[in-house]
Amino acid sequence: MSKLSRDEIVKQDLKRLHELGYKQELARSMSGFTNFAISFTIISVLAGTLTLFGFGLNVAGPSALAYGWPIVSIFAIAVAASMAEIASAYPTAGGLYYWASKLGGSGWGWFTAWFNVIGQIAVTAGIDYGLAMFVDALLNQYFSIIPADGQAGSIATLVIYAVILMLQAYINSRGINLVSSLNNISAWWHIGGVIVIVGALLFFAPHHENPLNFMYHTQFTGTGFPYWYGFLLGLLVASYTFTGYDASAHVSEETEGAEMTAPRGILMSVVVSAIAGYLLIIGFLVAMPDLQDTLGSTNAVLYILTTRLGGTIGTLMFLIAIVAQFFCGTASITSNSRMIFAFARDDGMPKSKIWYKLNDRHVPLNALYLSITLAFILALPALFSTVVYSAVTSIAVIGLYIAYVIPVFLRNIHKDRFKSGPWTLGSWSPLIGWVAILWTVFGGILFMLPVSYPITVSNFNFTGVVLLIVWAFLIPWYLISVRHWFKGPKSAFDDNKDIDYIAPDTHHHSV
Repeated sequence: MSKLSRDEIVKQDLKRLHELGYKQELARSMSGFTNFAISFTIISVLAGTLTLFGFGLNVAGPSALAYGWPIVSIFAIAVAASMAEIASAYPTAGGLYYWASKLGGSGWGWFTAWFNVIGQIAVTAGIDYGLAMFVDALLNQYFSIIPADGQAGSIATLVIYAVILMLQAYINSRGINLVSSLNNISAWWHIGGVIVIVGALLFFAPHHENPLNFMYHTQFTGTGFPYWYGFLLGLLVASYTFTGYDASAHVSEETEGAEMTAPRGILMSVVVSAIAGYLLIIGFLVAMPDLQDTLGSTNAVLYILTTRLGGTIGTLMFLIAIVAQFFCGTASITSNSRMIFAFARDDGMPKSKIWYKLNDRHVPLNALYLSITLAFILALPALFSTVVYSAVTSIAVIGLYIAYVIPVFLRNIHKDRFKSGPWTLGSWSPLIGWVAILWTVFGGILFMLPVSYPITVSNFNFTGVVLLIVWAFLIPWYLISVRHWFKGPKSAFDDNKDIDYIAPDTHHHSV
């Protein structure tokens, strides 16, 4: 069979998008590698893994990180594979929301959309506020910007956070070609960064006398709970990291050959991240100095790097992670703005007409600004309580995974409604789907557990409370108002119209 030309592939994409009810409005210029790169960038093992490395050490010690990462990876791959199969059938920017609407009805779709939007905004907040703290820690090596009371440090971190968000929004506003190029660079930056950092830690840093014993047998928990409980909490490091890979679905209307490239992007971003992330964890655990000294430092990652590799080389390694985190946040905003755009396109958002607007570069600019504004607001509680902020970022994971598995659940119980695309799991589909669903329920419970004992107001995990507030807001809103007017995805075409092939804007705008 002869290989299709690019024009033939794009024509098939446009035909399929028309069948799903939408015109080609976004610029379809992403390659399959770029589609993978955006999800791989948002997962960002150099962001999530390293941002929560200190947390993982404190709650469960080295052994929980060493065992926990591969355990979570297996289940994350199951979730990704189930999502990939549905993405192949419905390659639209709405992603999970569109899938749930088609498989379960408009109500399912509306709730999925809101959990997806909330989760994505919270993920952006978690990524970029974590980046701001890393930048803050780096600056404090050279400038003293955190007084004894610590409050000004929080303000400084918030200012850095705001600057980061504005820079990332500007980059996104310049068009998908620039974003695509940066994501391609980011993918190689992440892979190269892991190789460089792990290589430096394994071959040039002092190690424990028996590093394998230290990694796999050192049991410690600073939670006040038994070790087995701390081990479960340690699974949150990988669980938080493996988020955001729905991005490959959200940019499917901008991707060539989306029925195959989007599902591959979803699955392979998780598989590659699982391998790279574990190498990173092994590198840091093998090279880690005394456990208590590491836990007592301002930033565990920076402490390990500078202590073992020296101030200059260690700081350079730390900078590699900071750049990766910046790429990660930029890609997260891209995905979030596309989801808001797609939901507004079907009148699902308040003031939808405002958010469903493209500028001359085919960028949903208003949706972009809404994304960063809400992400900034979500981080404001960090000024007053790190516990409340932790609850907000935990909602990122719970919200996203609820959105991830609702379509999988609907596909499993409404098999007659689902017609698979060219990328399929075949007879394994139901089993993998139920594994993904059960893991998500288990992971959601983990994120709501208390993280230290004795439990007080200052250390209480408010994640469950925040989740209840979200439900308490969405359910009455839907029952009183939304169900009367929201009809789910709507076609942009009349049934009697021929397919109108709209040529994608593939020329490169000046940067």
